[in-house]
Amino acid sequence: MEQLRLIKVGRVLDKEYDVVVVGGGPGGSSTAKTLADKGLRVALFEKRPSIGSEKRCAEGLSIGSIKIIEDIFGKVPKKCFARMINGAIVYAPNGKNVLVDFGKDAGAIMERKIFDKWLAMQASKAGAYVQSKTEVYDVIKEGNSVRGVMINFEGKKYEIRSKVVVAADGVESTVARKAGLNTTNKLINIDSGYQYEMSNLKLKDSKKIEIFMGNEIAPRGYVWIFPKGKDVANVGIGIAMSKKPARYYLDKFIEENPKIFSESSIIEVNSGGIPVGGFLENMVMDGLVVVGDAAHQVNPIHGGGMKEATIAGNIAGEVIYRAIKKNNMSILKKYNKLWWKERGKHLRKVERLREVVEKLSDDELNKLADVLKGEDLIEFSRGERLLKLGKILIKNPDLIQLAKKLM
Repeated sequence: MEQLRLIKVGRVLDKEYDVVVVGGGPGGSSTAKTLADKGLRVALFEKRPSIGSEKRCAEGLSIGSIKIIEDIFGKVPKKCFARMINGAIVYAPNGKNVLVDFGKDAGAIMERKIFDKWLAMQASKAGAYVQSKTEVYDVIKEGNSVRGVMINFEGKKYEIRSKVVVAADGVESTVARKAGLNTTNKLINIDSGYQYEMSNLKLKDSKKIEIFMGNEIAPRGYVWIFPKGKDVANVGIGIAMSKKPARYYLDKFIEENPKIFSESSIIEVNSGGIPVGGFLENMVMDGLVVVGDAAHQVNPIHGGGMKEATIAGNIAGEVIYRAIKKNNMSILKKYNKLWWKERGKHLRKVERLREVVEKLSDDELNKLADVLKGEDLIEFSRGERLLKLGKILIKNPDLIQLAKKLM
């Protein structure tokens, strides 16, 4: 097995690091930067030739989420933003809509191809070694302990030793499985996603995202339009596993809405699984920590994971640093406790809301549109004030049973 200089110029990949991070998304970069900032020797490997491409994400972030990311990475440059957003329009199956209008910029549609690269560059500037097109095809184990990874770069295989390996390799994570940690999710907690980036659209309001709900439109899910410009948007769908694929429902929606799509073109196509719950009680073993989509750390309502992965990566980095400095890998277990305290309990509440909403009939969704206001939707999308939602619904005789599930 060849050791180890990959290129004849630039930085040399070492044979051993304190930490190896697998996956160059927000979770991996957050972990790598947190650790590099503390002076540890870190390597981050990404299997794709280009970090951030291809995206599997609608690319939306709230202003609050951006601020959380900036606390770790620094000020996000303008080049990472495709479009600022000031609200949302949510449509019931019968076409009635609920408007959310903040009256100011409240979020952004990112350009993940640029944003994720920038995050990885920030980790690199902090001191982490970052390398793309590098497949981690196995882990090194000593008994029940993980002690490094096996990588494949341009057809050549290398052995990289480390004290800790971080599995931030996405929803199809293989690193945790190869290490022997069970991260299997139930099918009920995985949505099927399909998305087009489209141009020459006729958008109703290019400063607002649009959400379309209904069991005929998107079984246990929704269709989204996330503007990236005046006539450009991510148009996608996330649905429960069904007899017909997600693309069928998305194409059907596009065909049935010629006012928006009659002159449009498809610029990019993305698809894949979206975890929407099934949070892990245990995300560690001796020498291994799991972060981001690989640990199902997403918002169960909308499937967004950028903020959650960034927070989890930062928590993981802090815990890993203490474990290495004290030479005590049992400290890694504190990651479970800290993440559940900071994010897990809240996200479990959001998951509970999703479990209720996904069972609603189209008739019930239409009735909800009659009683809810824009500010209600904002709170509920965050998993907040479920008791208030129950009290609103219980005033409507047709929705009393739904209210009882929430109260």
